[in-house]
Amino acid sequence: MFNRFIRAIKSLFGGIVSSIEDPKLILEQNIRELNDQIPQMNENIATVKANSLMLRKEVDRYERSISEITSKIKAAINADRDDLAQGYALQLEKFRENLQQSQQQLEYADKAYEKAIKVKQAFMREKDRKIKEAREALRASERAEWQAKVADALESFEMGGLDQTHQEMVNRLNERTAKNEARMEIALESVDTESMEIEANAEKLRAQELVNQFKQEMGKETAPAKKEKTIEIEDESESKQESQKTIGKEKTKS
Repeated sequence: MFNRFIRAIKSLFGGIVSSIEDPKLILEQNIRELNDQIPQMNENIATVKANSLMLRKEVDRYERSISEITSKIKAAINADRDDLAQGYALQLEKFRENLQQSQQQLEYADKAYEKAIKVKQAFMREKDRKIKEAREALRASERAEWQAKVADALESFEMGGLDQTHQEMVNRLNERTAKNEARMEIALESVDTESMEIEANAEKLRAQELVNQFKQEMGKETAPAKKEKTIEIEDESESKQESQKTIGKEKTKS
């Protein structure tokens, strides 16, 4: 019974945690954490490298000391100073022991540095792979979110009646435009454009007559051909007016 209660509690909190977790935010946090680990790793590698350099210097120092003590022992022996040679010999033995220990430590330090470099290279490859995978997943998530928004917009056109309203408004505007164009055509048909043209031509001829009068007064030649044209236009205008009058009488009778 108690175990069932524990499982129920775990399932409850597990469901709450799952609902709170945002995969996008978690992946972004993982990328930051992977990048943040690089400086710490470089610092650790630098520490290992520094230890190796220190041991290398220590080995070099012991080797120089051994070489100097060896020269002193030989010099003491040549000078028949065995007492000095014995003292130097004890120092030489101690330096040789220290040199052996330092060489072993240096060997371990060099191996540790090489291993640290390999670990870093493996970590960098894995980091780049995980970051690339995470960024691809984030881009796919962004595309999916955009597609979901487009799908919601398309669904709202149909479900919300926007599509139907849009088509209805378009039809109304087209109908209104057609009516206005038809009114314009009817208005143009009802206007007697021929009469307007005849009146305009008559005004031009009247103006030409006035100009001819001024030319006669000034002793210049006039244009008699235009007078004949004036008579023809006047006759034509009179015949058109008579025809329009007969058409009007017939309309009134009907």
